[in-house]
Amino acid sequence: MRTWMWVLLTGACTGLGVTAATVVWPIGNNIEKITQVGDVDRGAYLARASGCIACHTNTEAGGAPLAGGAPLKTDFGTFYPPNLTTDPEFGMGSWTVEQFAKAVRQGISPSGDPYYPTFTYSFYANFTNQDIADLWAAFQTVPAVNESALPHDTAFPFDQRWGLKLWRAAFLAPTNVEPVPSKSDAWNRGKLLVRGAAHCAACHTPRNIAGARISSKRFAGNALLPVGGKAPSILPDDLEAEGWSVDDLAYALRSGVTPSGDVFGGSMAEVVQFGTRFLFDDDLKAMATYIMDSDI
Repeated sequence: MRTWMWVLLTGACTGLGVTAATVVWPIGNNIEKITQVGDVDRGAYLARASGCIACHTNTEAGGAPLAGGAPLKTDFGTFYPPNLTTDPEFGMGSWTVEQFAKAVRQGISPSGDPYYPTFTYSFYANFTNQDIADLWAAFQTVPAVNESALPHDTAFPFDQRWGLKLWRAAFLAPTNVEPVPSKSDAWNRGKLLVRGAAHCAACHTPRNIAGARISSKRFAGNALLPVGGKAPSILPDDLEAEGWSVDDLAYALRSGVTPSGDVFGGSMAEVVQFGTRFLFDDDLKAMATYIMDSDI
């Protein structure tokens, strides 16, 4: 009996020790000082491409731009995109550009806490200092809204934010956006946008039981989107079998209209409405070029 008691006690102490070590375990890398002068117009364009407006604006409820998004219901709880306005209390008004860079590229808050992966920061890991400076300049033009987004509604153990450190260690990896020399400039530009800012794989890739993307099935589609509905495969062979071409896809990203005359619905309609319809024709053509030839 005493032996079992000692075993249980030792196990409990070990568990507490591991938990305590994880809680204080520092994450992230230091951010070098960002000295670049931001371009507001380029930052606004990048924000559109990155889905910032679509996610952080609750349009259905009549919310102010970037003052906090509509709830995202998932198997792990309901998440509320935060206020990104210049309000110093509930938004980013008291942040530095370096804190902003760490949040965007590493998914770590100014207080050092990890963000939940409903924030697609892993796709932004390769943003340059100029990208960050441009985004920051654009966000500085957003009127302050003194309104807090609702707190995330998650049950134990998903409400224990320190546990995200373990999730990050197991699943977090920056997206490869490196150019391929044998491919065209348009293809490489498309890769940068599709795999980076536009984060197409966030919806069009299935996820494992822990909510992490299955990288070996990138773009193969996701039958269970957190926001409901499904995202179809955007693999080249599957798109070609459905009659898509590069021009069709570029047009759909601008208009939301498919080759069959149907229109996008659900979250993809929001992607077009708040994001891709604002992109340059060359960028839409580049995205379509890459997607229709994304086997490597």
